[in-house]
Amino acid sequence: MTEEPGERERTVDREARGWARARRAVSATLRFTSLRLRLVLVFGLVALTAAVAASGIAYWLNREAVLTRAQDAALNDFQQEMRSRAGILPGRPTQNQLQNTAGQMATSSQRFSVLLMAEDANGTTVVGNSDLEAFTLADVPPSLRAAVNKQQPLTSTNRSPYHLYWQRITADDDTPYLVAGTRLIGGGPTGYMLKSLEPEAKDLNSLAWSLGIATGLALIGAALLAQAAATTVLKPVHRLGAAAKRLGEGKLDTRLRVSGTDELAELSRTFNQAAQALEKRVAEMSARDESSRRFVADMSHELRTPLTAITAVTEVLEEELDAETGSVDPMIEPAVRLVVSETRRLNDLVENLMEVTRFDAGTARLVLDDVDIADQITACIDARAWLDAVDLDAERGIMARVDPRRLDVILANLIGNALKHGGSPVRVAVRTEGEDGAGGSAGAGKPAEATGPAEVHHVVDGHDAVDVHDPDESEGPEVREGNVLIEVRDHGPGIPVDVLPHVFDRFYKASASRPRSEGSGLGLSIALENAHIHGGEITAANSDEGGAVFTLRLPRDVSEADPARTPGVPGERQGGVR
Repeated sequence: MTEEPGERERTVDREARGWARARRAVSATLRFTSLRLRLVLVFGLVALTAAVAASGIAYWLNREAVLTRAQDAALNDFQQEMRSRAGILPGRPTQNQLQNTAGQMATSSQRFSVLLMAEDANGTTVVGNSDLEAFTLADVPPSLRAAVNKQQPLTSTNRSPYHLYWQRITADDDTPYLVAGTRLIGGGPTGYMLKSLEPEAKDLNSLAWSLGIATGLALIGAALLAQAAATTVLKPVHRLGAAAKRLGEGKLDTRLRVSGTDELAELSRTFNQAAQALEKRVAEMSARDESSRRFVADMSHELRTPLTAITAVTEVLEEELDAETGSVDPMIEPAVRLVVSETRRLNDLVENLMEVTRFDAGTARLVLDDVDIADQITACIDARAWLDAVDLDAERGIMARVDPRRLDVILANLIGNALKHGGSPVRVAVRTEGEDGAGGSAGAGKPAEATGPAEVHHVVDGHDAVDVHDPDESEGPEVREGNVLIEVRDHGPGIPVDVLPHVFDRFYKASASRPRSEGSGLGLSIALENAHIHGGEITAANSDEGGAVFTLRLPRDVSEADPARTPGVPGERQGGVR
């Protein structure tokens, strides 16, 4: 059977994902900050230290025991041979006698080389050697020869003028040797012995290798035990991390299975208690928030009925004042005009509160239509008699599919806010994002929020991954071409730096000394919510040339930006009021 191309691609894709998971797992394990790696390293260091210390002590004790045993056996045998064989030589032996005696002494069970020195009848020093090539007087250290030939004074604790001395030396070929020497008491030859310690050195080397292998095995065993211990410890930690992540995602019913009575089990119990308390607190806060929203909505609806009657009465009074028929007492005319203006203000406040409750409840709807942005702005300015105070810089033909009523609300709030707080002339400019190389007109000022690479979170093989997209990359302009920028700029003193982050907050007052103003404090908040429901954004900044700049960014087609946004369907909120 031949494998289909699509199946081959899926197989390759699965293998690639498998390799990627393996690389991520190895990378996570080998990170120095990984708790698993640190546990393995600590266990390994402890095991290595203990094994090296134990092996060193064992090697040192065995080395001393082996060398002492071999040394004592050789020295005792040499001393016995000196008494039994060299002691029967005449006081002035010949070289042949010394040679024969040295050869006989070398046949001992310890297999050492012997060197005998004495004076013959003529007073000449003669030497007898069991092995002329292997052992000569030059092999004996001078310090040892001096000690052997030195006569010790006789005392109560020292009854012998000469003693047996020994020393360990190493030859040029790194072979260890034992050298010993003594002199017969009462006259006689001086004897030296040379014994190779190579067999003992080989035994000690074998012991060292054995201890080294044991240390390596202990280190491997410690690493395996550390891995098992780390797995046992880190499993609950990983479960706790996953549970904390789910809890952070809003799944407040997340709980951990608790087993055992150790510290990790206690930690799991504490997490469950914290999650339960958090769930209860969030539920209470949600209930209070819902109650508050319901109260505002009910209050707004209840106020509309009496406001309708009051508004009708104030309109009649206003008509009488404007008609100048004299039916209204001039003394109460200022009070009547105050009632009329405050009734209008109260009516606007109720309408804004009802609009806010729609956004909070998620029931705000979009009714989309194709509009010319320039015509829409012109209609908004003309309807409010702002033609003389607003300079419009907009080319006709920039079409967008938006909700005309909500766009009018946004424009009215931004332009009205600029006229009220910034002063005329107010300049309104329209651009398609991507013009002038920066997505807007020159002199737009600094944005209220720093822009930069955007982080996009998604799930890959069960892991949360983050992709960073730079808006300056090649794929950016394709996205920006679908946006329309409407910039509203005034020539006032600008927005104070400490106020700038709060300009879109509900009922926010820039100065506590002016708690009362003509507006409701909800205009910019409602404008931002209307921009969000279109999939857009509003930013506030101060221009380098003076004055405040509000920039509205809207997609050319809301239905393309989010297919769920169709006419008559509740719009999905993209964010709350800041």
